[in-house]
Amino acid sequence: MGDLTNSDFYAKNQRNSSSANHEGDFGVSVMELRGLMELRGGEAVVKIQEDYGDMDGLCQRLKTSPTEGLSGDVTDLEKRKEAFGQNLIPPKKPKTFLELIWEALQDVTLIILEVAALISLGLSFYQPPGGDTGDSCGTAAGGGEDEGEAESGWIEGAAILLSVACVVLVTAFNDWSKEKQFRGLQSRIEQEQKFQVVRGAQVIQLPVADIVVGDIAQIKYGDLLPADGVLIQGNDLKIDESSLTGESDHVKKTADRDPMLLSGTHVMEGSGRMLVTAVGVNSQTGIIFTLLGAGEVGEEEKKEKRGKMQDGNIENNQTKVKKQDGAAAMEMQPLKSAEGGETEEKKKTNVSKKEKSVLQGKLTKLAVQIGKAGLVMSAITVIILVLYFAVDNFVLQKRPWLTECTPIYVQYFVKFFIIGVTVLVVAVPEGLPLAVTISLAYSVKKMMKDNNLVRHLDACETMGNATAICSDKTGTLTTNRMTAVACYIGDVHYKEIPDPGVLSNKSLDILVNAISLNSAYTTKILPATKEGGLPMQVGNKTECGLLGLVLKLKRDYQPIRNQIPEEKLYKVYTFNSVRKSMSTVIKLPEGGFRMYSKGASEIVLKKCTKILNAEGEPRVFRPRDKDEMVKKVIEPMACDGLRTICVAYRDFPADPEPLWDNENDILNELTAVCVVGIEDPVRPEVPAAIVRCQRAGITVRMVTGDNLNTARAIAMKCGIIHPGEDFLAIDGKEFNRRIRNEKGEVEQERMDKVWPKLRVLARSSPTDKHTLVKGIIDSTLTDQRQVVAVTGDGTNDGPALKKADVGFAMGIAGTDVAKEASDIILTDDNFSSIVKAVMWGRNVYDSISKFLQFQLTVNVVAVIVAFTGACITQDSPLKAVQMLWVNLIMDTFASLALATEPPTEALLMRKPYGRNKPLISSTMTKNILGHGIYQLVIIFSLLFVGEQIFDIDSGRNAPLHSPPSEHYTIIFNTFVLMQLFNEINARKIHGERNVFDGIFRNPIFCSIVFGTFAIQIVIVQLGGKPFSCTPLDLEKWGWCTFLGLGELVWGQVIATIPNSKLRFLRGAGQLTKKNEMPGDEDMNEDNEEIDHAERELRRGQVLWFRGLSRIQTQIDVVNTFKSGSSFQGQLRRQSSTTSQNQDVTNVSSPSHMSLSNALSPTSTAAPAGQC
Repeated sequence: MGDLTNSDFYAKNQRNSSSANHEGDFGVSVMELRGLMELRGGEAVVKIQEDYGDMDGLCQRLKTSPTEGLSGDVTDLEKRKEAFGQNLIPPKKPKTFLELIWEALQDVTLIILEVAALISLGLSFYQPPGGDTGDSCGTAAGGGEDEGEAESGWIEGAAILLSVACVVLVTAFNDWSKEKQFRGLQSRIEQEQKFQVVRGAQVIQLPVADIVVGDIAQIKYGDLLPADGVLIQGNDLKIDESSLTGESDHVKKTADRDPMLLSGTHVMEGSGRMLVTAVGVNSQTGIIFTLLGAGEVGEEEKKEKRGKMQDGNIENNQTKVKKQDGAAAMEMQPLKSAEGGETEEKKKTNVSKKEKSVLQGKLTKLAVQIGKAGLVMSAITVIILVLYFAVDNFVLQKRPWLTECTPIYVQYFVKFFIIGVTVLVVAVPEGLPLAVTISLAYSVKKMMKDNNLVRHLDACETMGNATAICSDKTGTLTTNRMTAVACYIGDVHYKEIPDPGVLSNKSLDILVNAISLNSAYTTKILPATKEGGLPMQVGNKTECGLLGLVLKLKRDYQPIRNQIPEEKLYKVYTFNSVRKSMSTVIKLPEGGFRMYSKGASEIVLKKCTKILNAEGEPRVFRPRDKDEMVKKVIEPMACDGLRTICVAYRDFPADPEPLWDNENDILNELTAVCVVGIEDPVRPEVPAAIVRCQRAGITVRMVTGDNLNTARAIAMKCGIIHPGEDFLAIDGKEFNRRIRNEKGEVEQERMDKVWPKLRVLARSSPTDKHTLVKGIIDSTLTDQRQVVAVTGDGTNDGPALKKADVGFAMGIAGTDVAKEASDIILTDDNFSSIVKAVMWGRNVYDSISKFLQFQLTVNVVAVIVAFTGACITQDSPLKAVQMLWVNLIMDTFASLALATEPPTEALLMRKPYGRNKPLISSTMTKNILGHGIYQLVIIFSLLFVGEQIFDIDSGRNAPLHSPPSEHYTIIFNTFVLMQLFNEINARKIHGERNVFDGIFRNPIFCSIVFGTFAIQIVIVQLGGKPFSCTPLDLEKWGWCTFLGLGELVWGQVIATIPNSKLRFLRGAGQLTKKNEMPGDEDMNEDNEEIDHAERELRRGQVLWFRGLSRIQTQIDVVNTFKSGSSFQGQLRRQSSTTSQNQDVTNVSSPSHMSLSNALSPTSTAAPAGQC
């Protein structure tokens, strides 16, 4: 099937390879290897034996060594790339600028404008026959129009077309730069991907794109395989092939039964080495992907148009296919592409629905509502203008309809139509998607500097709403630099690592062998790179801590490993989350077997029946000895925040050979050698970061696989828990006991009793983590749905990372599987970077609110001015081209200016907004209405008495094609300047007084304000007929600027009025909230569902009132357990505040606490002091 794909590409490849083969460079062709990789299991083993003798034979044909790998010689590598291809899939071409322009032209309002402008343009060249038509056509042609004026009638149509062209170019350029940014981001993600290969007998990390056929790759737990290969040697290797086959069961791989490993599959357990046999387009994933790529271009384009989201979140539609760009194109690809044709296609169409975030949902609704209102207003405007004209001409003045006048009448009607469309253009907030996109793209770029690599755009915004973070301990809260600091060996508990002289040689030898052999051979301690620096830890950090112990005991692990290389290990039981231990079996020279084991101390000690005494001889280890050891050794170590690891061994006879697959019998009756306490210090910046989180209303929970005492000690050091607080710190077993019923099913009701107080979950399995995240998200305890962020690094964290609202994967310690499931990758594995992500997320939300506040003010004023002006004076005071300029200011420029405000620390001083908070708070409503009133008063004063104030000719009732009037130019100029100064007001949305605070930290904002002002001067002074402007003198400019500056003064007046005085605002906020209530479940609604917003609204009101009365009842019940009316009053106040959705600043946190505690079922019996 794969042979048919991209025939030219393959033909070329085949020519290369066949010519290479004829020269006898390699003893095997691309096609042979591809044929081999399509076989599975026994078939493949037989084929290898028939064609090549054995694996060594295949290695010889490919001129590589199974132990030393390739030499790394550059010419050899180039030859291989030429013969077998490179390890990347050619990326799909991006859209050209012309295609993007064509897409931008599809906008309905722009099409209407283009049509109207073309009609207007055509009609302006029509001259009615005969000379006396002026009188007979009545007002249609009357007035002071001379030849020159009539000839310039085409200018308006042309100017509209020019403005449309401007808007289209700006939109296309934005899309283009956005796409370029994402390609850059994507290639950055891909270049991060490296893989371990053996070259010249050295293990090195290579970018995935540099892997060639013939390389020997080392594979381990958590890897995503970058190429196809054949297993040479493996330990307990299990692969998840579901991305290729759809089968969810893990497939066991062994060199003698099923050695075929395919790109895009995940290593779920074990380790091993494989010979790379196919890369790039020749690998199994590459074949599928090329098939997809070849047949997908046409549909892809259609889909993108269908699935384009409100905020222009193109990551989902476009970059899924364009992921591969730059050097390491292959790596991130397989999982996405290899899910079979259908699933990939389905994912693409569904993704826009699935990933509609909180903000997008709210914005989509808002945009649709505003659009509807705009449509109604523009229709009414056109109808009124047409009726007024018809009644005035044909009824009152009783004029007949003359055929030669028809074009002039039509020209009037077109003019009315253009006015109507202009009202619509101003009313429809096309700038919203642009503002969201700019804000997100800007944040994503800046977040890269803060060590957050964002993979899904909306994750950035969702982070701003986060109410809970479930964090790993190791590496995120701690430095992930493990050091052995205490041990229990030979019946003595050493608080510091002892001198090797005090230990018996026998114990020491067993301990050193056990640690050296029973750990991944890729784990090493290398000398420090800088003088005086710490030695470098490579590989698993816990194992590094144990190897460090060997070095502290003045021994070396390398000679032992050289003596028994990895391929001579008889059997390996690798570490996994179920075993919580790792064991390695070796063959002893004198016959028989020895198994070394290490793992979580309480788990391994349970399986021990003997322990080495001071002489290094085994003695009986009874259950009561175990209990004593737990109390006297393990618990004190854990309380100091140490991770405890037990090292043990067991000897087996050679005859009969044990049944190695019978794990329960094998991993039993062990002899304990030593318990080691390993310290992993808390990162110095973490406690401060956690305080910032708690201040910002985010609960931090630690979910770790460590012992409960260790976890609790670290949580204390981090500040997650404080002495004397009412919190839960439990282990996985207790957690499951509390949340599951008799049948073993998780019950949400039980979960709701646990999670609000839970701060530490120890000894947890990945399933527990997933259960906890799901339980918190599904909970209905609080009035807002919880938004949960989760950190993870292991392969098994995948489900929890996917389930969470935002999944953070560790960039350094994280496995490929975890990164693939995540939304954001922490490139420095540091918890304080998550706090920065919260800050940026909140900043996105605030930027959108600032833009909304500004845009809605312009919308309201422009629509009312155009509408009333048209009704009273039969002409809009703001002309079509002027409206388009205003639209450009308030859409493109304002979104750039307000969406690029840098975040401040103040963002972390408030609680999260939550999913149901209306986008437009009561303070914003107050600002919009306040500034709207000011602007309308000024504009209408200028419109109706402006000519008397400035002593100029009136511009009202001007005939068709009359020259621009000074009167209307002043109105236009004042209007624009008021918007410009209001843009500065819009920088603050929480009622702050100092609107200039931090303005110079945003150079983009400053340059846009000054740039717009400069362009406005040019338009007024030189715009002439196209912009319907006439130059103004300095005095009139002074007055226009003065009226504009009045916005800033008026802003201070508005800020003085307290929200509580404006009762109707509460209603406004509440209405929005009701509207949003049902939206929570319908976050994924399709566009047609939005059209049923009215029905939803009614349902929301019912739910809202029902919910309120239920809260009221609950409060009353709680109050019967409490005493004192002040508490009751406080609760009532709080409930009213919540219902009216007051501004964040007005909700005080103590009362918020008491409400949530009063409503939570667990705290009914809690003493009043804890509320």
